[in-house]
This record gives sequence, structure tokens and C-alpha cells, in this order.
Amino acid sequence: MSTLTASPETPGTAPAAPARPAYRVTGRRVLASEWAKLWSLRSTWITLGLGLLFLVAFGIIAASHYKSNLDSGRHLDRDFATSTAVSLSLFGTNFAQLALGVLGVLVTAGEYSTGMIRSTLAAVPRRLPVLWSKAAVYGLVALLVATAGAFVAFLVGSRIVSGTLAAMGLGHAGVVRSLLGAGLYLGLVGVIGTALGALLRSVAGGISVLVAALMLVPGLVSLLPTSWQGDIDPYLPSHAGESIFALTHDSTTLSPSAGLLVFLAWTALALAGAAYRLLRSDV
Repeated sequence: MSTLTASPETPGTAPAAPARPAYRVTGRRVLASEWAKLWSLRSTWITLGLGLLFLVAFGIIAASHYKSNLDSGRHLDRDFATSTAVSLSLFGTNFAQLALGVLGVLVTAGEYSTGMIRSTLAAVPRRLPVLWSKAAVYGLVALLVATAGAFVAFLVGSRIVSGTLAAMGLGHAGVVRSLLGAGLYLGLVGVIGTALGALLRSVAGGISVLVAALMLVPGLVSLLPTSWQGDIDPYLPSHAGESIFALTHDSTTLSPSAGLLVFLAWTALALAGAAYRLLRSDV
């Protein structure tokens, strides 16, 4: 019969510690962690649902209002007289941008308010991959949700206004471009919200700046002299964004490509500010 004997340990030496697996911080793993964190929050489901609801519901309401006014013989006001199925269906874009932008602020500023950002940056010491991953993950989610909502709103709205002057189908020139542009615009609004949350590190502050940039500043610019408005108005974030998905353009608005470039510049500026503060300031 054989027996097992323990080998004697050398006096003065500690037992060898078990080898621990080495984990590397990679871009894919950072993206996966941000994806998991995004969907673990109840606010994500609620706010995305509200954004989708605003986009679809207000588009259907606008199309129904247009059709009911025609059927009853009432005079259409100036805003509805030149409406198309696209403009009616995308009527809820201004409301959806608030919901998607606010959620973008929560994605980053929420971690600062709870203190979770310390754990996040301890796991990813280089910091900037956290910002890029948050912006990329949420921007993609907002883009997909908004694009789906824009197409649903148009498909339903176009059926409501069929047989009227506003009737259009997906085959009409510029329709698909407008719907995709609306989704892209709302996706970039989500990225801007994410950048503002990281820049200001405050949920209330990020939301306030977002609402001011998209809704209050255009109203203030309208108080300026008329000669100034033409040089400033088209380059504001909200108006440049609207030109991305507008079906028609005139001399006072940017073309879709120019509007996209201007809005991308605003997005890059917000991300650059967030990146600078993330690198230069303690959490």
C-alpha cells in the first residue's frame, strides 16, 4: 500500500499564494459594462418609453388634428396649411428630445450623485474610455429607439392623412432621409446629454443647460435685431438639428448635410468639454 507524504517546507518561507487570473481593461469590456449598467436602471426603461411615446403619440395627434380640420371644413392655421405627412408625423420630435436628452444626462451625472463614479474610474483608470463608452452605448440606443419611433409615427400618420394634400409615402423623395435624419438627430441629442452630465456632474445642472440650449436660446435670439438673427439662428443646435430631418429648405435654413455638420460640431464641443474636465478634475 502506498502512502502520500507532504514535502517539508523550507523554514522561513511563506506558502505560495494561488495565482489570480489577469484581467485586462479593453474597449469591448468597458462597452459591455456600460451596456449592463444602462439596462440595470429602471429610469432607462421609463424614459426611453416616454421618448418613444412622445414621438409616436404626438405625431399621430398632429395628423389626426390636420385630418379632422379638413373633414369639418375649418380653416387651417398657418402652421398646418403647408404640412406634409412627414412634418406631421415628426411633430413630437421636440418632446422626444427632452426625454432622450434627460436620460443622457442621467447616464453620466447619476453616477456622480450616487458616488458610483469612483468605482467606475477605479476599474478603468484611464477615464476617457468610460466617457466614450457611455456616449457610444446610449447614443446607439437612442438612435435605434428614435428611428423606430419616427417610422412608426410616419406609417400611422400617413394612413390618417391619405387622400389629402399632405399625403406622402415612403417612396416619395426625401421621406426616408427625413425619418432617418430625425432618428440621428435624437441620437445625437442623447450624446450631448451624456456629455453635459459628465461636464457639469449634476443632474439638475445638466438638464437645465440642455433645455436652455434646445428651447430657451432660440427664443432669446429672436429678440435680437433682424439683421443679426439670419447670421445666428441657423447655427443654433436646435435649428441646425431640425434642418437634418426637414423635408424642404429655404434661404433661412441650412441644408441637411450642413445642418448635420453643425450639429456634429456642437456634439463634439460638448464631448470635448466633458473629456477635459474628466481628465483634469478629481471625482
